[in-house]
Amino acid sequence: MAVTLPRKPAQRDPAWAHRLFWLLAAAVVLWPMLVLTEFKPWLLLAPGSLEPALRFLAGFVPPRMDAEFLALVARETWRTVAIATAGLTLAMVLAVPLTLLSVRSLSISGLAGRTAPLPALLRFSVRGLLIVLRSVPELIWALVFVRVVGLGVTAGVLAIALTYAGMLGKVYGEILESGDAHPTETLLRNGAGRIQAFFYGLLPQNAGELISYTVYRWECAIRSSAVLGFVGAGGLGQQIDASMKMFNGAEVSTMLLVFVLLVAATDRLSAWLRRALA
Repeated sequence: MAVTLPRKPAQRDPAWAHRLFWLLAAAVVLWPMLVLTEFKPWLLLAPGSLEPALRFLAGFVPPRMDAEFLALVARETWRTVAIATAGLTLAMVLAVPLTLLSVRSLSISGLAGRTAPLPALLRFSVRGLLIVLRSVPELIWALVFVRVVGLGVTAGVLAIALTYAGMLGKVYGEILESGDAHPTETLLRNGAGRIQAFFYGLLPQNAGELISYTVYRWECAIRSSAVLGFVGAGGLGQQIDASMKMFNGAEVSTMLLVFVLLVAATDRLSAWLRRALA
């Protein structure tokens, strides 16, 4: 009776050559980019750079916590959240109709297998508009609207609305088209309209992902509203800009801590909504 000895395990990863090849290929592609961008992180450790940087960071400790300043931070924080919320709401008002026009699964003419020329042209035009909206950064829109409507929160709201309308419209469309199209097609074939097919076919199966992404974009809008404050769009970012110009690191530290708390609260809200819709 033959005895089968256990096979000795391989001492070398059988895919090591494949992985090494792609690692070297990535390095070959990445190196010219690093050279082109003049990426030199070792300059941070140079004596002429390290000492001023440490002195600057030392000014952030401890944060300023007196009642008068905290009241100011609370007021500007509420204004920042208001800018982000109003901007995102306006973006959704623009994005939802554009999404419904760009989603192929809601096309009645596409049920026959090929979309009619006019609906196809409309869908192409809508997707082109979404590309234009999201291609222009909100900072550029803010600079334009500051010239048009002046300094203040209106410029920030409009800037967030236009850029985020393009982002929401694109991702909403991808989420809806990645779902099961059979319920939607069944509703359309049996005489339902596009709105009915959306609410009873597409929305129920994709509501959780849509809400999760919307909350994530709200978190991004809060950060964007802070950046827009540096160009005069109001909110907490404008106050950070003023404190930075006065080299008041303690005030900046307090406001950065507030931003961390805002992002953490938004993350918890998103997790709670996903659980509620599960």
